Amino acid sequence: MADTEMISLDEMARPIVDLERAIEAILMVADEPQSLVSLATSLGSPVPAVRQSIERLVADFDGENGGVRRGFELREVGGGWRVYVRAEYDDAVRDFVLAQNPTRLSQAALETLAVIAYKQPISRGAIASIRAVNVDSVVRTLLGRGLITEVYTDSETGAIHYATTETLLAQLGVNSLDELPQISPLLADGSEGFDDVR
Repeated sequence: MADTEMISLDEMARPIVDLERAIEAILMVADEPQSLVSLATSLGSPVPAVRQSIERLVADFDGENGGVRRGFELREVGGGWRVYVRAEYDDAVRDFVLAQNPTRLSQAALETLAVIAYKQPISRGAIASIRAVNVDSVVRTLLGRGLITEVYTDSETGAIHYATTETLLAQLGVNSLDELPQISPLLADGSEGFDDVR
């Protein structure tokens, strides 16, 4: 790291430990990746100090310097930082989520899943626009159940786009999305609700 990016404790708005814990807390509840600038603005700290704190958190979570390697990691995706479960624990987390929620999806989850299935890949904002409600918690539920996945992040907007998974196909008992029923006959005049759907 360049000397010009080094920040002394006197120059920082918060002590190192406090800043790292604050960043950690924000990332644990954030639904989308958080940029260094966004974190710095939220915390009233210089960007270089936030960058250094992120680097220390990555090392801490990875168990460097003799620490314990955590079951989660801090990754940079789509121009921001986000906490993810480590790949080797995906099965354990999936089994836990399925055990906690073994049966039915709510009506909101089913509606959101239908929007994603017919319009994928689609961003959370576009889903919310179609459903005219906030879908953050429903998307988290569908992700947790492995029915949808993040397929890419828009480089301009930072919006994550979602698509359905093989798990959904297995749950529906179909081999591909082409086997889903056409939605047009289910709409009042065949033109409302979805554009250019099968």
